[in-house]
Amino acid sequence: MRKITNELIQKFKGYLINEEKSSSTLEKYIRDITVFMEWCKETELSKSLVLEYKQEIIEKYAPASVNSILSSLNSFFAYNEWYDLRVKALKIQRQIFASKAKELTKAEYERLLVAAKQKKNQRLYYLMQTICATGIRVSELKAITVSAVKCGQATINCKGKMRIVILPKQLCKILKDYIKENNIKSGSVFVSKNGKPLDRSNIWSDMKKLCESAGVSKDKVFPHNLRHLFARTYYSIQKDVVRLADILGHSNVNTTRIYTMETGEIHRQQMQKLGLLRC
Repeated sequence: MRKITNELIQKFKGYLINEEKSSSTLEKYIRDITVFMEWCKETELSKSLVLEYKQEIIEKYAPASVNSILSSLNSFFAYNEWYDLRVKALKIQRQIFASKAKELTKAEYERLLVAAKQKKNQRLYYLMQTICATGIRVSELKAITVSAVKCGQATINCKGKMRIVILPKQLCKILKDYIKENNIKSGSVFVSKNGKPLDRSNIWSDMKKLCESAGVSKDKVFPHNLRHLFARTYYSIQKDVVRLADILGHSNVNTTRIYTMETGEIHRQQMQKLGLLRC
């Protein structure tokens, strides 16, 4: 009789750790499987039960989120050799345009900086500029250390892949001033009161507090959108998606193309400039 138990979940967690999965990936897999276990209760697992759950989450979540959950479950099933329980992901048409409702513009970014400065949140003010000027992930922010600022580049290790991130000279200058003013001797530049590197939830919460005074929708304000803004800005100037993929640490250029998508309105303006219509 096949059932999900806490013991099985812990064994799977150990497997993920040995596979050197990132902490965020590990946390997500375990959360998805635990939610499924609680939904199943004591029911014996079967393909029909998994399909029933799939239908339920389809009605609750966006297609990409559904596929993400199914990926977690399928990995768990494969680990336990329950291959017959695996289900297919949803087929999603490739997105052509970015959503204007979720796209952070450069003007909105600058208003967030002004709001952070007005609130005297110096740490957040420089943190947002660091992510936006380099395109690093929020999880990679801990690599921005005192020594990295001094030498003008940071070494980032993400999922076993090492890459060098160049820090612009102007960014190094303002961070050196921030380091000196806050008497930071070594280690990560952006730390909490207890000296530990800031985590995603701290930064996310601080950024949300700027929304009202900055006049920016909360749907647009989260750390990863700063990375997207960097990617779009870089691509609009350089038009080199391969180089951008290297900078962002993407192994697949198709992932990078998601970051460089423009809104439908921008595409419409570009089409109107073609001069192919006559009244």
